[in-house]
Amino acid sequence: MARFELKLPKMGESVAEATITNWLKEVGDKIEADEAVLEIATDKVDSEVPSEVSGILVEQLFGKDDLVQVGQTIAIIETEGDGPTAVEVKETKAPAEVAEIEKTIEAAQETVATPQDFSGSDKFFSPLVKNIAKEEGISIAELDSIQGSGKDGRVTKEDILKYIEDRKAGVVTPKAAEPVKTVEPVKVAEPVVQKSQQAVPVSVNGGDEIIEMDRMRKLISGYMVASVQTSAHVQSFIEVDVTNIVKWREKVKTAFEKREGEKLTFTPIMMEAVAKALKDFPGMNISVDGDYIIKKKNINLGMAAALPNGNLIVPVIKNADQLNLVGMAKAVNDLGNRAKAGKLKPDDTQGGTYTVTNVGTFGSVFGTPIINQPQVGILALGAIRKVPAVIETPEGDFIGIRQKMFLSHSYDHRVVDGALGGSFVKRVAEYLEAFDVDRDF
Repeated sequence: MARFELKLPKMGESVAEATITNWLKEVGDKIEADEAVLEIATDKVDSEVPSEVSGILVEQLFGKDDLVQVGQTIAIIETEGDGPTAVEVKETKAPAEVAEIEKTIEAAQETVATPQDFSGSDKFFSPLVKNIAKEEGISIAELDSIQGSGKDGRVTKEDILKYIEDRKAGVVTPKAAEPVKTVEPVKVAEPVVQKSQQAVPVSVNGGDEIIEMDRMRKLISGYMVASVQTSAHVQSFIEVDVTNIVKWREKVKTAFEKREGEKLTFTPIMMEAVAKALKDFPGMNISVDGDYIIKKKNINLGMAAALPNGNLIVPVIKNADQLNLVGMAKAVNDLGNRAKAGKLKPDDTQGGTYTVTNVGTFGSVFGTPIINQPQVGILALGAIRKVPAVIETPEGDFIGIRQKMFLSHSYDHRVVDGALGGSFVKRVAEYLEAFDVDRDF
Protein backbone atom coordinates (compact mmCIF):
# COMPACT_ATOMS: atom_id res chain seq x y z
CA MET A 1 0.00 0.00 0.00
CA ALA A 2 1.14 3.59 -0.69
CA ARG A 3 0.13 6.88 0.89
CA PHE A 4 -0.84 9.92 -1.15
CA GLU A 5 -0.88 13.51 0.18
CA LEU A 6 -3.96 15.45 -0.93
CA LYS A 7 -2.97 19.14 -0.99
CA LEU A 8 -5.00 22.31 -1.25
CA PRO A 9 -4.64 23.14 -4.97
CA LYS A 10 -3.60 26.49 -6.40
CA MET A 11 -6.77 28.49 -7.05
CA GLY A 12 -5.39 31.51 -8.84
CA GLU A 13 -2.49 33.90 -8.36
CA SER A 14 -4.40 36.14 -5.98
CA VAL A 15 -5.79 33.34 -3.76
CA ALA A 16 -3.49 32.08 -1.01
CA GLU A 17 -5.83 30.36 1.45
CA ALA A 18 -9.26 28.80 1.90
CA THR A 19 -11.54 27.64 4.70
CA ILE A 20 -12.74 24.04 4.93
CA THR A 21 -16.54 24.19 5.05
CA ASN A 22 -17.44 20.50 4.84
CA TRP A 23 -15.83 17.07 4.56
CA LEU A 24 -17.67 15.02 1.92
CA LYS A 25 -15.67 11.89 2.80
CA GLU A 26 -14.87 10.54 6.26
CA VAL A 27 -11.92 8.47 7.44
CA GLY A 28 -12.33 4.93 6.13
CA ASP A 29 -14.40 5.95 3.08
CA LYS A 30 -13.43 4.71 -0.36
CA ILE A 31 -12.59 7.45 -2.88
CA GLU A 32 -12.50 7.27 -6.67
CA ALA A 33 -10.14 9.39 -8.76
CA ASP A 34 -11.61 12.85 -9.48
CA GLU A 35 -14.25 12.37 -6.78
CA ALA A 36 -14.83 15.35 -4.46
CA VAL A 37 -13.36 14.85 -0.99
CA LEU A 38 -14.19 18.14 0.72
CA GLU A 39 -15.71 21.57 0.16
CA ILE A 40 -13.73 24.76 0.65
CA ALA A 41 -14.52 28.46 0.54
CA THR A 42 -12.53 31.60 -0.17
CA ASP A 43 -13.92 35.04 0.67
CA LYS A 44 -15.94 34.96 -2.58
CA VAL A 45 -16.44 31.43 -3.96
CA ASP A 46 -17.27 27.96 -2.63
CA SER A 47 -15.76 24.98 -4.47
CA GLU A 48 -14.82 21.32 -4.12
CA VAL A 49 -11.43 19.61 -3.88
CA PRO A 50 -11.29 16.33 -5.84
CA SER A 51 -8.90 13.44 -5.27
CA GLU A 52 -6.19 12.79 -7.87
CA VAL A 53 -6.10 9.07 -7.02
CA SER A 54 -8.37 6.20 -6.01
CA GLY A 55 -8.01 4.77 -2.53
CA ILE A 56 -9.14 4.94 1.11
CA LEU A 57 -9.19 8.16 3.16
CA VAL A 58 -7.05 7.34 6.19
CA GLU A 59 -6.44 10.77 7.73
CA GLN A 60 -7.98 14.24 7.82
CA LEU A 61 -5.31 16.78 8.81
CA PHE A 62 -7.73 19.70 9.24
CA GLY A 63 -11.25 20.05 10.56
CA LYS A 64 -14.31 21.97 9.48
CA ASP A 65 -13.84 25.79 9.58
CA ASP A 66 -10.02 25.47 9.64
CA LEU A 67 -8.03 27.90 7.48
CA VAL A 68 -5.63 26.16 5.08
CA GLN A 69 -2.85 27.62 2.92
CA VAL A 70 -2.43 26.74 -0.75
CA GLY A 71 -0.04 23.77 -1.05
CA GLN A 72 -0.67 22.44 2.46
CA THR A 73 -1.51 18.75 2.85
CA ILE A 74 -5.12 18.41 3.99
CA ALA A 75 -5.64 14.64 3.88
CA ILE A 76 -3.87 11.30 3.43
CA ILE A 77 -5.24 8.75 0.99
CA GLU A 78 -4.03 5.15 1.01
CA THR A 79 -3.75 3.71 -2.48
CA GLU A 80 -3.22 0.20 -3.75
CA GLY A 81 0.15 -0.84 -5.20
CA ASP A 82 3.67 0.38 -4.53
CA GLY A 83 3.84 3.19 -7.12
CA PRO A 84 5.36 6.55 -6.21
CA THR A 85 3.19 8.89 -4.18
CA ALA A 86 3.37 12.53 -3.28
CA VAL A 87 5.22 11.61 -0.07
CA GLU A 88 7.75 9.32 -1.75
CA VAL A 89 8.46 11.70 -4.64
CA LYS A 90 9.36 14.43 -2.19
CA GLU A 91 11.82 12.17 -0.38
CA THR A 92 13.64 11.16 -3.57
CA LYS A 93 14.15 14.66 -5.01
CA ALA A 94 17.65 16.01 -5.43
CA PRO A 95 18.93 18.54 -2.83
CA ALA A 96 18.56 21.43 -5.27
CA GLU A 97 14.92 20.52 -5.92
CA VAL A 98 14.25 20.18 -2.19
CA ALA A 99 15.68 23.66 -1.65
CA GLU A 100 13.37 25.01 -4.34
CA ILE A 101 10.36 23.36 -2.66
CA GLU A 102 11.36 24.86 0.68
CA LYS A 103 11.53 28.31 -0.94
CA THR A 104 8.03 27.84 -2.30
CA ILE A 105 6.71 26.78 1.11
CA GLU A 106 8.49 29.70 2.76
CA ALA A 107 6.89 32.12 0.32
CA ALA A 108 3.45 30.60 0.90
CA GLN A 109 3.87 30.91 4.67
CA GLU A 110 4.73 34.59 4.33
CA THR A 111 1.54 35.28 2.38
CA VAL A 112 -0.74 35.51 5.40
CA ALA A 113 1.31 38.02 7.33
CA THR A 114 2.30 40.23 4.42
CA PRO A 115 0.13 43.32 3.82
CA GLN A 116 -0.62 44.26 0.23
CA ASP A 117 2.07 46.91 -0.13
CA PHE A 118 3.47 48.20 -3.45
CA SER A 119 0.00 48.16 -5.06
CA GLY A 120 1.02 51.29 -6.95
CA SER A 121 3.34 49.21 -9.17
CA ASP A 122 2.25 47.53 -12.39
CA LYS A 123 4.69 44.66 -11.76
CA PHE A 124 3.89 41.50 -9.81
CA PHE A 125 5.94 40.89 -6.67
CA SER A 126 5.66 37.77 -4.53
CA PRO A 127 4.60 38.17 -0.88
CA LEU A 128 8.11 37.17 0.25
CA VAL A 129 9.75 39.86 -1.92
CA LYS A 130 7.26 42.46 -0.65
CA ASN A 131 8.00 41.50 2.95
CA ILE A 132 11.78 41.80 2.45
CA ALA A 133 11.33 45.16 0.69
CA LYS A 134 9.19 46.51 3.52
CA GLU A 135 11.66 45.40 6.20
CA GLU A 136 14.58 46.97 4.32
CA GLY A 137 12.74 50.23 3.56
CA ILE A 138 12.81 49.76 -0.21
CA SER A 139 10.42 52.06 -2.09
CA ILE A 140 8.11 51.21 -5.00
CA ALA A 141 10.44 53.02 -7.40
CA GLU A 142 13.45 51.03 -6.17
CA LEU A 143 11.58 47.75 -6.41
CA ASP A 144 10.47 48.60 -9.96
CA SER A 145 14.08 49.32 -10.94
CA ILE A 146 15.41 45.88 -9.93
CA GLN A 147 16.05 43.62 -12.92
CA GLY A 148 14.36 40.31 -12.15
CA SER A 149 15.83 36.95 -13.13
CA GLY A 150 12.62 34.98 -12.62
CA LYS A 151 9.96 33.98 -15.11
CA ASP A 152 8.70 36.94 -17.19
CA GLY A 153 11.31 39.13 -15.49
CA ARG A 154 9.87 38.73 -12.00
CA VAL A 155 12.02 39.75 -9.04
CA THR A 156 13.08 36.70 -7.00
CA LYS A 157 14.25 36.47 -3.41
CA GLU A 158 17.85 36.21 -4.63
CA ASP A 159 17.43 39.32 -6.81
CA ILE A 160 16.23 41.54 -3.97
CA LEU A 161 18.81 40.19 -1.49
CA LYS A 162 21.60 40.91 -3.99
CA TYR A 163 20.19 44.42 -4.54
CA ILE A 164 20.19 45.03 -0.77
CA GLU A 165 23.78 43.76 -0.52
CA ASP A 166 24.89 46.01 -3.42
CA ARG A 167 23.10 49.00 -1.95
CA LYS A 168 24.82 48.58 1.40
CA ALA A 169 28.17 48.26 -0.40
CA GLY A 170 27.48 51.43 -2.38
CA VAL A 171 27.46 49.61 -5.73
CA VAL A 172 23.96 50.90 -6.49
CA THR A 173 22.31 54.16 -5.48
CA PRO A 174 18.68 54.00 -4.31
CA LYS A 175 16.34 55.59 -6.86
CA ALA A 176 14.79 58.81 -5.62
CA ALA A 177 11.12 58.27 -4.92
CA GLU A 178 8.35 59.03 -2.52
CA PRO A 179 8.80 57.51 0.93
CA VAL A 180 7.56 54.00 1.47
CA LYS A 181 3.85 54.06 2.21
CA THR A 182 2.96 53.26 5.77
CA VAL A 183 -0.79 53.62 5.41
CA GLU A 184 -2.82 50.56 6.18
CA PRO A 185 -4.61 49.16 3.09
CA VAL A 186 -8.38 49.21 3.03
CA LYS A 187 -9.58 45.83 4.28
CA VAL A 188 -13.10 44.67 3.52
CA ALA A 189 -12.64 40.93 3.89
CA GLU A 190 -14.83 39.24 6.49
CA PRO A 191 -16.24 42.51 7.95
CA VAL A 192 -18.23 42.17 11.14
CA VAL A 193 -21.66 43.71 11.46
CA GLN A 194 -22.05 45.23 14.91
CA LYS A 195 -25.22 43.70 16.36
CA SER A 196 -25.04 46.11 19.29
CA GLN A 197 -25.93 48.99 16.96
CA GLN A 198 -29.40 47.65 16.20
CA ALA A 199 -31.71 50.51 17.09
CA VAL A 200 -34.84 48.42 17.65
CA PRO A 201 -34.90 44.91 19.14
CA VAL A 202 -36.59 42.28 17.00
CA SER A 203 -39.70 40.80 18.51
CA VAL A 204 -40.28 37.10 17.84
CA ASN A 205 -43.51 35.25 18.48
CA GLY A 206 -44.51 31.62 18.16
CA GLY A 207 -45.52 31.96 14.53
CA ASP A 208 -42.21 33.37 13.28
CA GLU A 209 -39.53 31.24 11.67
CA ILE A 210 -35.92 31.92 12.63
CA ILE A 211 -33.40 31.11 9.89
CA GLU A 212 -29.66 31.58 10.30
CA MET A 213 -27.92 33.27 7.38
CA ASP A 214 -25.69 30.95 5.38
CA ARG A 215 -21.98 31.72 5.17
CA MET A 216 -22.19 33.60 1.86
CA ARG A 217 -25.11 35.75 3.00
CA LYS A 218 -23.16 36.72 6.14
CA LEU A 219 -20.21 37.75 3.95
CA ILE A 220 -22.43 39.75 1.59
CA SER A 221 -24.08 41.46 4.55
CA GLY A 222 -20.69 42.45 5.93
CA TYR A 223 -19.41 43.66 2.54
CA MET A 224 -22.45 45.86 1.94
CA VAL A 225 -22.27 47.53 5.35
CA ALA A 226 -18.49 47.99 5.05
CA SER A 227 -18.86 49.57 1.61
CA VAL A 228 -21.45 52.09 2.77
CA GLN A 229 -19.27 52.94 5.77
CA THR A 230 -16.17 53.30 3.56
CA SER A 231 -17.33 55.17 0.44
CA ALA A 232 -19.31 58.39 0.10
CA HIS A 233 -21.94 57.09 -2.31
CA VAL A 234 -23.49 59.47 -4.84
CA GLN A 235 -25.55 58.65 -7.95
CA SER A 236 -26.05 59.99 -11.47
CA PHE A 237 -28.86 58.81 -13.77
CA ILE A 238 -29.26 59.05 -17.51
CA GLU A 239 -31.91 57.75 -19.92
CA VAL A 240 -30.66 56.06 -23.09
CA ASP A 241 -32.39 55.36 -26.38
CA VAL A 242 -31.39 51.80 -27.32
CA THR A 243 -33.89 51.31 -30.16
CA ASN A 244 -31.12 50.64 -32.69
CA ILE A 245 -29.51 48.06 -30.42
CA VAL A 246 -32.80 46.23 -29.89
CA LYS A 247 -33.47 46.12 -33.64
CA TRP A 248 -29.92 45.01 -34.48
CA ARG A 249 -29.92 42.22 -31.91
CA GLU A 250 -33.29 40.97 -33.09
CA LYS A 251 -31.94 40.89 -36.65
CA VAL A 252 -28.67 39.02 -35.95
CA LYS A 253 -29.27 36.89 -32.82
CA THR A 254 -30.23 33.72 -34.75
CA ALA A 255 -27.25 33.95 -37.09
CA PHE A 256 -24.98 34.78 -34.15
CA GLU A 257 -26.02 31.68 -32.22
CA LYS A 258 -25.71 29.48 -35.31
CA ARG A 259 -22.20 30.72 -36.12
CA GLU A 260 -20.75 31.15 -32.64
CA GLY A 261 -22.72 28.60 -30.63
CA GLU A 262 -23.57 31.32 -28.11
CA LYS A 263 -26.72 33.25 -27.32
CA LEU A 264 -26.44 37.00 -27.88
CA THR A 265 -27.93 38.95 -24.97
CA PHE A 266 -27.87 42.68 -24.32
CA THR A 267 -25.26 42.33 -21.55
CA PRO A 268 -22.12 41.96 -23.74
CA ILE A 269 -23.23 44.94 -25.84
CA MET A 270 -23.52 47.04 -22.66
CA MET A 271 -20.20 45.71 -21.34
CA GLU A 272 -18.50 46.68 -24.60
CA ALA A 273 -19.69 50.28 -24.18
CA VAL A 274 -18.61 50.40 -20.52
CA ALA A 275 -15.11 49.12 -21.38
CA LYS A 276 -14.75 51.82 -24.06
CA ALA A 277 -15.88 54.52 -21.64
CA LEU A 278 -13.38 53.36 -19.00
CA LYS A 279 -10.59 53.79 -21.55
CA ASP A 280 -11.85 57.33 -22.15
CA PHE A 281 -12.15 58.06 -18.41
CA PRO A 282 -9.37 56.14 -16.60
CA GLY A 283 -10.23 58.12 -13.47
CA MET A 284 -13.10 55.67 -12.97
CA ASN A 285 -10.79 52.65 -13.24
CA ILE A 286 -9.10 53.20 -9.89
CA SER A 287 -9.14 52.08 -6.28
CA VAL A 288 -8.37 53.85 -3.01
CA ASP A 289 -5.70 52.81 -0.50
CA GLY A 290 -5.80 55.17 2.47
CA ASP A 291 -4.65 58.56 1.15
CA TYR A 292 -3.44 57.07 -2.13
CA ILE A 293 -5.25 56.57 -5.44
CA ILE A 294 -4.25 53.46 -7.38
CA LYS A 295 -4.71 53.76 -11.15
CA LYS A 296 -5.40 50.32 -12.57
CA LYS A 297 -3.53 49.26 -15.69
CA ASN A 298 -6.07 46.65 -16.76
CA ILE A 299 -9.81 47.05 -17.28
CA ASN A 300 -11.41 44.08 -15.51
CA LEU A 301 -15.20 44.25 -15.53
CA GLY A 302 -17.17 42.58 -12.76
CA MET A 303 -20.68 41.41 -13.65
CA ALA A 304 -22.99 40.96 -10.68
CA ALA A 305 -24.94 37.71 -10.95
CA ALA A 306 -27.76 36.30 -8.82
CA LEU A 307 -27.31 32.70 -7.74
CA PRO A 308 -30.18 30.17 -7.60
CA ASN A 309 -30.17 30.35 -3.79
CA GLY A 310 -30.71 34.12 -3.90
CA ASN A 311 -27.16 35.09 -3.02
CA LEU A 312 -24.98 37.40 -5.10
CA ILE A 313 -21.62 36.85 -6.76
CA VAL A 314 -19.46 39.03 -9.03
CA PRO A 315 -17.33 37.10 -11.56
CA VAL A 316 -14.79 39.21 -13.45
CA ILE A 317 -14.12 39.57 -17.19
CA LYS A 318 -10.35 40.15 -17.37
CA ASN A 319 -8.99 42.71 -19.89
CA ALA A 320 -12.51 43.43 -21.12
CA ASP A 321 -11.36 46.31 -23.33
CA GLN A 322 -9.36 43.87 -25.45
CA LEU A 323 -12.39 41.73 -26.38
CA ASN A 324 -14.54 42.13 -29.45
CA LEU A 325 -18.30 41.54 -29.20
CA VAL A 326 -17.99 37.81 -29.85
CA GLY A 327 -15.31 37.44 -27.17
CA MET A 328 -17.36 39.51 -24.74
CA ALA A 329 -20.46 37.39 -25.36
CA LYS A 330 -18.51 34.18 -24.78
CA ALA A 331 -17.00 35.54 -21.55
CA VAL A 332 -20.37 36.77 -20.24
CA ASN A 333 -22.11 33.47 -21.03
CA ASP A 334 -19.30 31.34 -19.63
CA LEU A 335 -19.08 33.19 -16.31
CA GLY A 336 -22.86 33.44 -16.01
CA ASN A 337 -23.42 29.72 -16.65
CA ARG A 338 -20.65 28.66 -14.29
CA ALA A 339 -21.98 31.00 -11.60
CA LYS A 340 -25.43 29.41 -11.79
CA ALA A 341 -23.92 25.92 -11.71
CA GLY A 342 -21.62 26.74 -8.78
CA LYS A 343 -18.54 26.01 -10.91
CA LEU A 344 -16.70 29.33 -10.57
CA LYS A 345 -13.07 29.17 -9.48
CA PRO A 346 -11.80 31.54 -6.77
CA ASP A 347 -9.68 33.47 -9.28
CA ASP A 348 -12.81 34.13 -11.40
CA THR A 349 -13.98 36.68 -8.83
CA GLN A 350 -10.65 38.42 -8.19
CA GLY A 351 -9.10 41.55 -9.69
CA GLY A 352 -12.19 43.50 -10.73
CA THR A 353 -11.67 47.24 -11.36
CA TYR A 354 -15.27 48.29 -12.14
CA THR A 355 -18.63 46.51 -11.81
CA VAL A 356 -21.84 46.36 -13.84
CA THR A 357 -25.12 45.01 -12.46
CA ASN A 358 -28.27 44.35 -14.48
CA VAL A 359 -31.20 45.31 -12.26
CA GLY A 360 -33.44 45.29 -15.34
CA THR A 361 -33.38 41.49 -15.28
CA PHE A 362 -35.91 41.65 -12.47
CA GLY A 363 -37.98 44.42 -14.03
CA SER A 364 -36.45 47.34 -12.15
CA VAL A 365 -36.40 50.59 -14.12
CA PHE A 366 -33.30 51.76 -12.27
CA GLY A 367 -31.48 51.16 -9.00
CA THR A 368 -28.85 52.63 -6.68
CA PRO A 369 -26.26 49.84 -6.33
CA ILE A 370 -23.60 49.69 -3.60
CA ILE A 371 -19.98 49.98 -4.72
CA ASN A 372 -17.94 46.77 -4.82
CA GLN A 373 -14.91 47.65 -2.68
CA PRO A 374 -12.16 48.66 -3.27
CA GLN A 375 -13.53 49.92 -6.60
CA VAL A 376 -14.97 53.43 -6.90
CA GLY A 377 -17.92 52.92 -9.24
CA ILE A 378 -20.72 50.57 -10.24
CA LEU A 379 -23.23 50.89 -13.09
CA ALA A 380 -26.80 49.54 -12.91
CA LEU A 381 -28.58 48.67 -16.15
CA GLY A 382 -32.33 49.24 -15.97
CA ALA A 383 -35.08 47.40 -17.84
CA ILE A 384 -35.54 48.22 -21.53
CA ARG A 385 -39.07 49.59 -22.10
CA LYS A 386 -41.14 50.86 -24.99
CA VAL A 387 -42.02 54.48 -24.22
CA PRO A 388 -43.45 57.47 -26.14
CA ALA A 389 -40.66 59.91 -26.95
CA VAL A 390 -40.08 63.18 -28.79
CA ILE A 391 -38.11 62.49 -31.98
CA GLU A 392 -36.26 65.42 -33.50
CA THR A 393 -35.91 65.54 -37.31
CA PRO A 394 -35.01 68.24 -39.87
CA GLU A 395 -38.70 68.41 -40.75
CA GLY A 396 -39.69 69.00 -37.13
CA ASP A 397 -40.44 67.10 -33.92
CA PHE A 398 -42.93 64.29 -33.57
CA ILE A 399 -43.93 61.61 -31.05
CA GLY A 400 -42.81 58.04 -31.64
CA ILE A 401 -42.40 54.71 -29.83
CA ARG A 402 -38.80 54.15 -28.73
CA GLN A 403 -36.92 51.52 -26.70
CA LYS A 404 -35.34 53.22 -23.70
CA MET A 405 -33.54 52.33 -20.50
CA PHE A 406 -31.99 54.08 -17.50
CA LEU A 407 -28.33 53.85 -16.50
CA SER A 408 -27.70 54.40 -12.77
CA HIS A 409 -24.13 55.22 -11.83
CA SER A 410 -23.05 54.98 -8.17
CA TYR A 411 -19.58 56.36 -7.47
CA ASP A 412 -17.30 57.19 -4.56
CA HIS A 413 -17.43 60.94 -3.90
CA ARG A 414 -14.18 60.75 -1.91
CA VAL A 415 -12.26 60.57 -5.19
CA VAL A 416 -14.86 60.94 -7.97
CA ASP A 417 -16.68 64.25 -8.33
CA GLY A 418 -19.91 64.83 -10.20
CA ALA A 419 -18.16 66.05 -13.34
CA LEU A 420 -16.27 62.79 -13.76
CA GLY A 421 -19.06 60.51 -12.55
CA GLY A 422 -21.64 62.21 -14.77
CA SER A 423 -19.36 62.46 -17.81
CA PHE A 424 -18.51 58.78 -17.60
CA VAL A 425 -22.11 57.54 -17.61
CA LYS A 426 -22.94 60.06 -20.35
CA ARG A 427 -20.13 58.59 -22.48
CA VAL A 428 -21.55 55.09 -21.98
CA ALA A 429 -24.93 56.40 -23.15
CA GLU A 430 -23.34 58.05 -26.20
CA TYR A 431 -21.68 54.79 -27.25
CA LEU A 432 -24.99 52.94 -26.92
CA GLU A 433 -27.02 55.53 -28.83
CA ALA A 434 -24.40 55.70 -31.61
CA PHE A 435 -24.51 51.92 -32.08
CA ASP A 436 -23.89 50.97 -35.72
CA VAL A 437 -26.88 48.99 -37.01
CA ASP A 438 -24.87 47.85 -40.03
CA ARG A 439 -21.98 46.39 -38.03
CA ASP A 440 -21.02 42.75 -38.19
CA PHE A 441 -20.69 40.70 -35.05
